[in-house]
Amino acid sequence: MTDNDFLADRFEAYRGHLRAVAYRMLGSAAEAEDAVQEAWFRLSRSDTREVENLGGWLTTVVGRVCLDMLRSRRSRGEESLDSWQPAPSAEPDPAQSALLADSVGLALLVVLDTLSPAERLAFVLHDLFGVPFEEVGGILGRNPAAARQLASRARRRVRGVEAPETDLARQREVVDAFLAAARDGDFDGLLAVLDPDVVARSEGGVNSGAQRVAAGATSFAHLARVARPVLVDGATGLAVFADGRPERVLAFTFVADRISVIDIVSDPSRLADLTVEEV
Repeated sequence: MTDNDFLADRFEAYRGHLRAVAYRMLGSAAEAEDAVQEAWFRLSRSDTREVENLGGWLTTVVGRVCLDMLRSRRSRGEESLDSWQPAPSAEPDPAQSALLADSVGLALLVVLDTLSPAERLAFVLHDLFGVPFEEVGGILGRNPAAARQLASRARRRVRGVEAPETDLARQREVVDAFLAAARDGDFDGLLAVLDPDVVARSEGGVNSGAQRVAAGATSFAHLARVARPVLVDGATGLAVFADGRPERVLAFTFVADRISVIDIVSDPSRLADLTVEEV
């Protein structure tokens, strides 16, 4: 066995842990795989003979990679929708991805998306994985007290998260109000049903924040006029039909009687994966 093979075997022993860290940081199984792959590249180029705790070293590397990715999202004001499919650098196990999603919970992922990159890193690494604040601060370039403060602020937000709305009748009321406001170009009406930190995702990218999402919705009033309420994988959504088939689907996530996530799907292959039922 070569030194590289030995290093690869040691890395594989930590892959599941690193994927879990990255997924909670990024909220995307594909992006998490990219972050883990980058950690491997950095490991393979580094001299780790003096590293006593390889797991801790790799966790720190993945944390830094994820922090850079989160900051890049913020600077662009958008992110690619690669959570819909595996990244080209890796083929995530669908069962593992499902386990990750179930273990985090949609409501938690929604609230984590509202945190700053630094808050998210501090909370995920310390509260979920027990990384000491000294190490968290080192990744962030801050002292341990500042890292502790960031985690505390994030913790307060996370503790306030409410379970996603599952009442179909209430979902329908919210979606009907959203649709009416979009048809009328009613900006204030849209703001009334959108969570302040709502995220709207499409194949083209992501908008976040109620102001931006509402502005985007009002610009598509012509589509709203022909959209119809449907059930998308069992939850209330909207669809535009062409020749009796859904051409564009809006799937919603509801938190505290407001829309917190809008997934806009128009790619035929992705539409084929959805169960869309007319109501």
